[in-house]
Amino acid sequence: MPRILVVDDAAVDRRLIGGLLEKRGDFAVQYAAHGMEALAMMAQFAPDVVLTDVTMPVMDGLELVTAMRVHFPSIPVILITAHGSEALAIEALERGAASYVPKSRLAAKLLTTIDDVLNTAQASRSHQQLLRCLEESVFRFTLDNEPALIDALVDYVQKLIEGMGLCDFTARLRVGLALKEALLNAMFHGNLQITREEIEAVQDRLIGENEPSLVELRREQAPYRDRRIHVQVQLSRHEIRLVVRDDGPGFDVSKLPAPGDPAALQGEQGRGLGLIRTFMDEVTFNAAGNEITLVKRCG
Repeated sequence: MPRILVVDDAAVDRRLIGGLLEKRGDFAVQYAAHGMEALAMMAQFAPDVVLTDVTMPVMDGLELVTAMRVHFPSIPVILITAHGSEALAIEALERGAASYVPKSRLAAKLLTTIDDVLNTAQASRSHQQLLRCLEESVFRFTLDNEPALIDALVDYVQKLIEGMGLCDFTARLRVGLALKEALLNAMFHGNLQITREEIEAVQDRLIGENEPSLVELRREQAPYRDRRIHVQVQLSRHEIRLVVRDDGPGFDVSKLPAPGDPAALQGEQGRGLGLIRTFMDEVTFNAAGNEITLVKRCG
């Protein structure tokens, strides 16, 4: 059972977050009132994920993220941000946080964000000894618009990165999350041209099991059914280079907000690009707006 540590000085917010987690029934939840108390608790037990508020007494969320990078680098941190704290979210991501969830979107995004971070963090460590002898690897995938393939590919890339010993746990986690965001954008927004408004309209039925979902319906329609996601992964001792291209119409890249601009974190697509830009050393688009290149330098 995954262990979640919730760090927030407000008892009301702790109860709100705890209620969302305990409703799932498969999390063991503990609580701390500030960062210093959280660090003391982590010395006694190791949580799988830490959820932390930004503004707290004694030790705030940013200071906690910095301290955990030193003392508990293998434990991912998810920041919970209030309205107007987008700049602090960027700083926390730069310091080592794995992701963030706006307080206004807790009910809709908290559990899925935790699942994404947990799934990415729990990549297999098999074949590590052999992979550490690998000097360079280049491979290409052509993916159908099947959501299950995204997690499988992210997991596979992370296994290679870990096995080759290219970067530490936090950097590896960030590469995995950035790649996942790029693949999701390529599938939903690129190939299937599903807008944010359409996603919010169907919410839990986007990838449904009991009835045809929006994804399934769009995959059967022309021209979407013939589109694919093209992925090139190049791993070497010097850098990790990931290229993701979709067959959609693309977008106007000149309208993208500048990196580091708090406005870049607004909206679902903006949030994804904000994470990608923060986690990777270099992010570029082609002129058509249907291909993104992510670069993480090693060493």
